[in-house]
Parts: sequence; C-alpha cells; structure tokens
Amino acid sequence: MAINNGVRATVVALILAAALDAAGYDGPVEKQVFTLPSYTGEGKTLKNVRVGYETYGKLNASGDNAIFIPHFFTGTSHAAGKYKPADAAPGYWDPIIGAGKPIDTDKYFVISADALANLNTKDPNVATTGPSTIDPDTGKPYGMSFPVVSYADTVRVHKALVDSLGVKKLQAVAGASGGSIQAMHWAALYPDFVERVVHVVGPGFDITPFVIQMLDVWTLPIKVDPKWNNGDYYGKDEPVAGVGQALMIVTITARANGWAEKTFGYKWADAGRNPGAEIGNVYAIEDALGKAGVARAATTDANSMLYTAKANQLYNLGDDVKKIKAKILFVPSKSDLIFPPELSQRAAERYRAQGGVADVAIIDGDGGHLEGVLNVAKQGEAIRAFLAR
Repeated sequence: MAINNGVRATVVALILAAALDAAGYDGPVEKQVFTLPSYTGEGKTLKNVRVGYETYGKLNASGDNAIFIPHFFTGTSHAAGKYKPADAAPGYWDPIIGAGKPIDTDKYFVISADALANLNTKDPNVATTGPSTIDPDTGKPYGMSFPVVSYADTVRVHKALVDSLGVKKLQAVAGASGGSIQAMHWAALYPDFVERVVHVVGPGFDITPFVIQMLDVWTLPIKVDPKWNNGDYYGKDEPVAGVGQALMIVTITARANGWAEKTFGYKWADAGRNPGAEIGNVYAIEDALGKAGVARAATTDANSMLYTAKANQLYNLGDDVKKIKAKILFVPSKSDLIFPPELSQRAAERYRAQGGVADVAIIDGDGGHLEGVLNVAKQGEAIRAFLAR
C-alpha cells in the first residue's frame, strides 16, 4: 500500500523513536556488558546475570560525580550519542546529555544500563538477562520459567554495576516512564547513595490501578497470538503479529489527541481508497502505527515484553517512601494520558509533607507520554538548575 511522504516520514520517526537534534553527544559511545555471577530476588537464583551498559564523560577521583539513567518501557541503555557516525539517530535523551547540555558530560560521569528482561533482545546492541536467555541448568531458553523480576531487582543489579565502576555516590538518577520508576527505587533502596531523582513522565510513588489494567491491554495481543504458545516459541515461529499489535497499542496510548490531529488528521492511508468504501481501507494513522509496530517487532522478544509489563504493574513503594532522602524533580507531560501531571503533583505534596524537597516542572506539549522521551529538552534548563541545587 502506497503512503505519502508525510506519513512515510512519520513511520521512520516512530521506528527511530525520536526526532532528535543533529549535534549529538560527541564522545565515543561503546556498549559494554556487566556480568553478576548470581542474583537472588524473590524468585529463583539466576546465574551469570548480564546487563548491557554505556557511559558518557569521566568519573572523578572521588567517585562522586556520577548520574545514572535507567530507560523507559521499550527503551534500551542507548541514552545519548551514536555507536558509529552512520547511525540513523543518536540515543533518546541526546538533547540533554552531552558537553554543555543539562546533564553535562564535562561535569558528570553518566551511566545508562539495560533493565532485566529488556524487550529488545534481538538488537545486537542490547545485552540483558531475561526469558530468552539460555538457562545454564537446562541449556534451553528460560521462557516462562524465568522468575518474575521487579524494577527493584533491576536496580539491585545496576547497583552492583555502579559499584564495579568505582562510583561512591550518585548525584542523580534520572529516567523517563519506567526509568522514572527505577529512579524512585534507587532512592528508596539506597537513600544515602542517591542525592537527587529526576522523575520524568512517571507515576509518582506507585502505579495506578488504571495503568495496571492498561499494561494488561498492551500485552493482550501477544497472549492471544497462537504462536506465543504460552511462552514456548523459541526455535519456532514466533508471535511477531501479536508483538507488532502490542507495540502499536503502546504507541497510541503513549501519544495524545493533539499529536494525532497535527500529525495525521483524517488523511487516508491511500488517496484512492476511501475508508468509508470498504472495511479494509484504513486511515493514515492506522497504517503508519501498524507498520511501525511491525518494524519494531523485529527486535522485540514477546516474553520479555510480558515480564517488563509485570515489573511496571508491581511498582508500589508504600511506606518505603519514608526512606527516601533525595531531592526530587517531577517532570510530567501536560498531555500525558498514562501518567497525567496530577499524579506528580500529588506525589510532590506527599513528599513535602514528610519533609522532603520536591519540585514539579511540567512539559508543555501535545505529544502525550512520549514528550518525556522526545521533548524532555523543553524542561532541560529546569533539570540543569535542579542538578546544581
């Protein structure tokens, strides 16, 4: 099906996950792998736990100029720069990470790492232990025998990584969406280690019941795809169709009405095929998001998406909020349909009531939840000022 240039450009932008500035983090970016011999969470003990990571800037002699960047639901550790000049786009937060930028790599040593059960297991630049990993005890992929992992489990593994790099204190943990959840876990688990939290497009201190169900909706296409086979699909035909539909649902719920109207309006996918004439004729937005979902499915593991959804559903700090000592900057998006600004406002009020320091800086835009990934630079100066406090 032919699509016009505007829609084609939108598909490319969705696949690349950003329309980022061209300058880019100008230092060398190399993907490295950290291995923890074993990790025991609430489930079984995992052996040879691996997470990929990359760093920007240099650690100072006292080991106290580090900032950690955990990634969002469908993201990876590639937060800034390019692995090679020919790469189509830099890391997702490149506009705010780099020399002279709000997260200034002339000043800070920045670390970003893949979460456990990262979705993008087929991306050669992703290293993560999850359900697609070979279980050393069986010689086969874990599949659904992989233990449930929370974001707190990921943070504990990342703490071991940070320790191995010689970091003595984190000036901040800054992340968007699922990364913002990890950032709060950092502050609750290691209150004397984390000075600040930058909580971008996040839920505050717990996930809402509404989003618990939304996450179930996100993953439903995988579970109803016959090829998922209850998670036993490795070495067989994989549930690519279900994954593509799941990623399409993630994208549209992470956007908003204003973005859809400005980007697509009521354009048809094919100028010669009126959606009112036949049930199979579609609008441009349906065509573009469907194709983007299919393209992204090529690097996505279905089971890992289910485990990542579960990690988000489990987020609830409860009374552990009282353990947090860090200053917190909440950066919600005005048009966010997943974590609207009132959640950040409510969390900030709660934190101030217990004597904590909390500020709120709202991203103004109609791009929905993804404003926190694609347009975080709108509050870049607020982040710079917060890091200087």
